[in-house]
Amino acid sequence: MASTTTPTTASPEEIARFQAMADAWWDAEGDFKPLHQLNPPRLAFLRDHLAEHFSRDATAPRPFEGLSLLDVGCGGGLLSEPMARLGFAVTAIDAGEKNIGVARLHAEQGGLDIDYRCATPETLDRQFDVVMTMEVIEHVPDADAFLSAVGDRLKPGGAFFGATLNRTPQSFALAIVGAEYILRWLPRGTHDWRKFVRPSEFAAALRRVGIAPKSFEGVRYAPLRERWERCASLEVNYAVYGVRAG
Repeated sequence: MASTTTPTTASPEEIARFQAMADAWWDAEGDFKPLHQLNPPRLAFLRDHLAEHFSRDATAPRPFEGLSLLDVGCGGGLLSEPMARLGFAVTAIDAGEKNIGVARLHAEQGGLDIDYRCATPETLDRQFDVVMTMEVIEHVPDADAFLSAVGDRLKPGGAFFGATLNRTPQSFALAIVGAEYILRWLPRGTHDWRKFVRPSEFAAALRRVGIAPKSFEGVRYAPLRERWERCASLEVNYAVYGVRAG
């Protein structure tokens, strides 16, 4: 995720780290390969809960037409683009100017109308039907301040989605040792295990900002099929769906 001013919910060190890799956002075999691989189960989780929440037909070509969505910490737009294709009016923000530049260019090349902005959530002045922040909370300096700013951008009755890594021995072994040092799926130092968030901590933080957690779901890597799949275990990667009080 740097801008010309110091953002209050973003870490300058993390901004610099991801901007250094910005040119690789859309390289499915590059530094962001794990995020590309995570997209199918993440999108299925989003689509299923959104269809139920808004009483929409998930099989329709653009089932979420007429609804607004904010993607916080969008990076190069890996999730912003499919959400726009599903019909959402997408506003996508990131604290890294280079990330936003890459995202804008890729969306233009694909003919997608996405409102990309170099910003942090507390700088926005409107609310959205859906707010999502996927694989971001483990990179911010103050998770409570970040979620407070994110929650303020969600309409009453709106849907929230987050995704992160659990702080467990399994996540240290797989996400740090395995992904960064053995398999080299990610550059070393991408994650700090101490900043991983337990589901109970995420749920408590959401409740403090008026968002009721409704569902948690994990993902796991299936090596024989070479893909990530949805699962019940929250030991490593997981996503959460919540609803802001109406």
